[in-house]
Amino acid sequence: MLTTQQDTILIVDDIPTNIKVLLDFLHYSNFRVSVAKNGESALKKAQEELPKLILLDVMMPGIDGFETCRRLKANPKTREIPVIFMTALSDVVDKVKGLQVGAVDYITKPFQHQEVLARINVHLELRKTQLKLIQQEKMSSLGQLVAGVAHEINNPVNFIEGNLHYAAKYIEQLLKLLHLYEVYTSNPIPEIQDYSQKIELDFIKQDLCKLLSSMTVGTERIQEIVRSLRIFSRLDEAERKSVNLHDGIDSTVMILGIRLKQTQNHPEIEIVKEYGNLPLVECCAGQINQVFMNILANAIDAIQESFVKEKGKISIFTEITADEKSVLIRIADNGVGIPEDVRQKIFDQFFTTKPVGNGTGLGLAIAYSIVVEKHGGTLTCHSKLGEGTEFIITLPLNKNSEK
Repeated sequence: MLTTQQDTILIVDDIPTNIKVLLDFLHYSNFRVSVAKNGESALKKAQEELPKLILLDVMMPGIDGFETCRRLKANPKTREIPVIFMTALSDVVDKVKGLQVGAVDYITKPFQHQEVLARINVHLELRKTQLKLIQQEKMSSLGQLVAGVAHEINNPVNFIEGNLHYAAKYIEQLLKLLHLYEVYTSNPIPEIQDYSQKIELDFIKQDLCKLLSSMTVGTERIQEIVRSLRIFSRLDEAERKSVNLHDGIDSTVMILGIRLKQTQNHPEIEIVKEYGNLPLVECCAGQINQVFMNILANAIDAIQESFVKEKGKISIFTEITADEKSVLIRIADNGVGIPEDVRQKIFDQFFTTKPVGNGTGLGLAIAYSIVVEKHGGTLTCHSKLGEGTEFIITLPLNKNSEK
């Protein structure tokens, strides 16, 4: 179970003494540490592990630090990782060259522990700030788009809905008039008889009311979708409000509905809801909706990757915790599951197992930031390879829990 997040630092140096000094110091400072002794190994480890930051020596056998950094920045999977050069060189030219190939900073040998720690923390904080800005921009843009679509759909739908009542009334009156003509005109001219048979008048009289009823149901369905879009479009609301979490879940499921249907390549996905009696929860509604969206979208992806299953299933369970201080939301799927080594990294920024262009590695990192850092809750994950994954969200009911 994931309960804490440690930042991973990759040390790239060919001198064992330097590695030991940094390794001991960083471990003591509560960082996870990985080590590579040359540029080629660093490129491989960086792609596999996606550390939060890289400490990179300049002078190494094989490809030097400058070339290693250039290749890191050329790779879409590793280009966002901050690189700090480690060098004994004091030449300004070398420092400038390091910054030009993509490094964000440099530290000089022999190492001063407090300086190293300060520079690492500064750049990790900058990355977290960047993530939050990306999150805010993404949510604001999505919220505006969804709200705009809902507004544009709502206007014509309201026009149709408002006129269906009159259409039904007018058709009823016309059918009554037609009936009177049929009663008091016992011998209609052949042309009328022929045309009545041609258009199947008896069928039209029976089907017309059914047709109007179907149009009314369809209009109500569109209005329901618009309501869901409006609930979801709270994404641009930053302030806390007391909201019904079930409305947020339902609106998210509605938006993802097209992905739940069976296709030639993917099974149908069933949504099973077991809702408890939750109170209103004071939270940033749009941000929590974004958490639901990211987790449910990942669940759908996991099921669609599991081609052996005849039918997908996503279960959503909510309840108040035993101490009545938090609400709990479980979202479980019967997809492919997550390997243990991957599960340990799923909340890391920019970590993704999806092909380049299909995932940013921000979805679950943003979800973790919203739930844990913004709302003072918890976000954990249980998974077994081949059997599925469950995400567990807890949100405190205490309005003063925000960090």
